[in-house]
Amino acid sequence: MSKNSGNTLAAILVGVAVGAGLGILYAPDKGSKTRKKVKDGFDDAKSDLHHKLDSVTSEFSKKLNAAKFDLEDTYQDLVSNMSHKTEDVISFLENKLSDLKKLNAKLQK
Repeated sequence: MSKNSGNTLAAILVGVAVGAGLGILYAPDKGSKTRKKVKDGFDDAKSDLHHKLDSVTSEFSKKLNAAKFDLEDTYQDLVSNMSHKTEDVISFLENKLSDLKKLNAKLQK
């Protein structure tokens, strides 16, 4: 989780706690109603936090998968380029070997 998300989470939790405390102190309702409101507030905050966590997790997963595919594509390109370069080197060496064989044949006559 990024530092910004951590700060947001902390701010939400502090806000919920302060709001619940103030609600209890200044509640004109009966205790049972106040407790239900506090519980509902915590449930809402929990739900909101859960949705934000799911969103962050989903976004992180998407970015990780995109990076994985980019890495795989880069690897495949590298392997392909190395294969072509290897063929070029082999062809070059075969030509040089052929030239050397011709030169050696002339020298042996």
